[in-house]
Amino acid sequence: MGVRVKAFAKLNLTLAITGLKDGYHMLDSLVCTVDLFDLIKLKKRKDNLINVEMHGQDTESLPPEDNNAVRAAEAYVSAFGTCGADIKIFKNIPVGAGMGGSSADAAGVLRGMAMLYGKGGERDLKKLADTLGSDTGYLLTGGFARLTDRGEMVEKLKVNGRLNFLLLLPDGGVSTAQCYKLYDGMSCGLLPCEPALNALLTGDTQGLGKSLFNALYAPAVKLCAGVETAYSELSVFAPLGVNMTGSGSGVYALFETAEMCAYVKSRYKGKCRCIELKSYIPKI
Repeated sequence: MGVRVKAFAKLNLTLAITGLKDGYHMLDSLVCTVDLFDLIKLKKRKDNLINVEMHGQDTESLPPEDNNAVRAAEAYVSAFGTCGADIKIFKNIPVGAGMGGSSADAAGVLRGMAMLYGKGGERDLKKLADTLGSDTGYLLTGGFARLTDRGEMVEKLKVNGRLNFLLLLPDGGVSTAQCYKLYDGMSCGLLPCEPALNALLTGDTQGLGKSLFNALYAPAVKLCAGVETAYSELSVFAPLGVNMTGSGSGVYALFETAEMCAYVKSRYKGKCRCIELKSYIPKI
């Protein structure tokens, strides 16, 4: 008997870097999960070993020591003294796109292990998640939220309605570490999240579109020219706003309706992979 868990991707609506603390970048970011997910299947083992199989998005050869899902399962077993698990992850979230795929898998594995063994409440899992990556604690539940500090401080936001996005994926990802390092050597202004937050909470989609921003966009462009190309290609269609998610390389446009997203996708003639997305609040 096993369990299945959906691990949802996220988009950053805003991403400000507010400073450095203990060698880590401090963030202020509005985020939402979207209706794109990795499927995780877990089965109990009789020993305490963890076996993770990856399928899709060229992740089959990912070394276990670099796999956040492996680290999550091992952390759970260590914390709660349970047996291990055989885990299969079917990847749909693009790798290296700034959509939190690795963190989503780690969060999904923690939830799946808790379902398998019946141990670990929300607070316990959050403590483990925060050791695995800045987005992981948030992605335990997803939805709309404001993330601060290293991203582990999660303020859930009550937002009515859905947002409609068209995502472009340029060839080649962006190294998060390199992007932050390059950002540190640049002069980038600090934009506040409040305009986007107010627009989000009041249902002002046009205002939200005008308030989208990402402090890592400039360094990401220097690392991957396709980011700027994707931004320009989406801007041609007069969306409510265009933004990059995470440290790239995914770039999305916000449109008023799903029909507009579908229309633009049908008219898009560029080389990037193109995906229609909607904001989504997981039913946890």
